[in-house]
Amino acid sequence: MKNKVEAILNYLDLLYDNPKCELDYNKDYELLMATVLSAQCTDKRVNMVTKELWKSYDIYSLSKAKNKDIEKIIRPVGSFTKKASYLIEIARSLVLNYNGEVPNNREYLESLPGVGRKTCNVVLANLYDVPAIAVDTHVKRVSTRLGLAYSNDDVLTIEKKLMKKIPKERWSKFHHQMVLFGRYKCMAKKPLCEDCKLKEYCKYYRSITK
Repeated sequence: MKNKVEAILNYLDLLYDNPKCELDYNKDYELLMATVLSAQCTDKRVNMVTKELWKSYDIYSLSKAKNKDIEKIIRPVGSFTKKASYLIEIARSLVLNYNGEVPNNREYLESLPGVGRKTCNVVLANLYDVPAIAVDTHVKRVSTRLGLAYSNDDVLTIEKKLMKKIPKERWSKFHHQMVLFGRYKCMAKKPLCEDCKLKEYCKYYRSITK
């Protein structure tokens, strides 16, 4: 397993030596809101929506906004009624409790509507360099294919398994690398297997080449 993990980390470093979050943001709360909006939606579409959202609102005006006005802007991301409510409630809480800033406080962040462990991990890792592995659909798929987790593992189980296998100082970088690898190489449909240097560890590749 150790050799496999080293091979995976080395290959990810070769592909994405300086990985970055692909959600656009200029302020800490913009990242939090964008991550909430990204549930069941692509980063590209979220970036289109947040670009329009922040033209009209900041954290303070958002906290006083009407749901229907936010719904109109974020409609393309899906579940827009629920997500509009989340954004407004989050804005109100941040303004009331932290002067509109996003704190380095996992317990508080996970208490916010629409903010689960994955979202919290993304935010804390990017804003405060907190070691964390956020397990999204890409990380789950790649981890399963490479035998780092089982297909029937839930996201928390996968996160815990990865935390045991990956050096702590690599957690945040590894998360971003896995997202990019899953998004552009190891896609759900038609992954680019032939060019991949991890074929020997990949359950998916073995299944299609039997």
